[in-house]
Amino acid sequence: MTKPLVRHLNAGNLWSLPEGSSVPRLETCDINYAAIKAEGVIAIQHHFPDEAVFNAGLLMTGMGRVLAPDQARAIAETQKGWSFLSSTWHVGTGLETDAEMDALAGAVLDAQAATGLPITIETHRATMTQDIRRTLSLIERFPELRFTADLSHWYTGHEMTYGDIAAKFDAMEPVFERVRYIHGRIGTPCCVQVAIDANDDRAFVGNFREMWQRCIAGFKRTAAAGEMLPFAPELLPYSISIGGQEHLLYYAQQVGNIDTETEQSDRWEQAQILWEIAKDCEAL
Repeated sequence: MTKPLVRHLNAGNLWSLPEGSSVPRLETCDINYAAIKAEGVIAIQHHFPDEAVFNAGLLMTGMGRVLAPDQARAIAETQKGWSFLSSTWHVGTGLETDAEMDALAGAVLDAQAATGLPITIETHRATMTQDIRRTLSLIERFPELRFTADLSHWYTGHEMTYGDIAAKFDAMEPVFERVRYIHGRIGTPCCVQVAIDANDDRAFVGNFREMWQRCIAGFKRTAAAGEMLPFAPELLPYSISIGGQEHLLYYAQQVGNIDTETEQSDRWEQAQILWEIAKDCEAL
C-alpha cells in the first residue's frame, strides 16, 4: 500500500462560504456537487444524507454524537441505512470517569460489530478523547478502537508547543497508527483554525505536516489490505444560519470592523491547500 489517501470533504467546509468564494455553484447558487466530484472529491461527510450529493455520484460518510452507551446502536443502524460508508463520532463530554469512558467505548465497538458500519472516535474538545493521556490509556484498555484525527483540537487545546513537542508526538504513536479518517484543519497553539498559504513554512504548519505524516505512516503499517485513508478538510465558518437563527461557531477568523466583518479567507480554496499538503505528506 503506497498511496492510501482518498479525498473527502466535510459538509461544514461548504457552509456559509464568503461572498466571492470560488466554490463551484449551480445557476441556483446551490453547491455544484458534480463539479466538486470532478475536482477529485469522492465523498461528502455530513450528519444526514443529502440527495444532491448522491445524485452527483458522490458517496457519503457520517457524523454523530454519543453521550450515553444506549445511543450508539440506534445511530449506527440509522447511518448504515443511509448507505454511509463510515461515521465519525463525538463520544462523551470529557467529564467521564474511566469506567464511563469504558462503557462508551464498548458501546461504540458493539454498534460497529452489530451493523458493519466502520466507526471512528474523533479527537475533539468537549468529548472523552479531548485529553491525550486519557485517550492513550483508553487505547491500552481498548486497542481495537479507531480514530478520526482532528488534531487541531489537541494542538491548541494542549498548547502542544509548550514543552517537548517531539516527545509528545512520539507518545501519540498509538493514536496515529489507529487513525482511519483525518479532518483537515490547521491551528496555532492559541487558535484552532487559521488560514495558510500554499507554501507556508511557519512552524505550526510544519507541526501539522509531521502529525499527518505520522498518521499516514501508522496507517500504512496497520491497515488491512485494500483499506483507504480519507482526508477530509473541515474548515468551519464563523457563523451559520439554521432555521432562521444565527449560530456562532467562531471557527473561521474574521477581518474588518463590526459592520463589515467577513471571513479572512475562502475556505474552499483553503481546503485545496490542505489537500495538497496531505498529498505531500503521503509522498514522504
